[in-house]
Amino acid sequence: QVQLVESGGGLVQAGGSLRLSCAASGRTFSNYAMGWFRQAPGKEREFVIAISWSGGTIYYADSVKGRFTISKDNAKNTVYLQMNSLKPDDTAVYYCAAGRGPLATMSRLSYAYWGPGTQVTVSS
Repeated sequence: QVQLVESGGGLVQAGGSLRLSCAASGRTFSNYAMGWFRQAPGKEREFVIAISWSGGTIYYADSVKGRFTISKDNAKNTVYLQMNSLKPDDTAVYYCAAGRGPLATMSRLSYAYWGPGTQVTVSS
């Protein structure tokens, strides 16, 4: 069993930055890739960014490439989402997810565990 809890969401002005954290318990960092997804009202949950367990591979959604980055600290059992140059379209609930294996993917089906989400609102 893996438990994930996101934190760091909030209200930020367009062009600003925010860093989300995802604290994991269980075997997540021993076995799993980690990813971030987001869901805006009325929209499907969409892939944002993911990192392999090794950290050697990072996948980005085109919409966030160059603005967002993912990192993890295995000692703290925490994964981070650094969001820069935020846009109003980035407004969503952001979810941390742990994959079913060590390889990063962009598919929701590849993630077995999900946090409850944290709201990010970007004002214009």
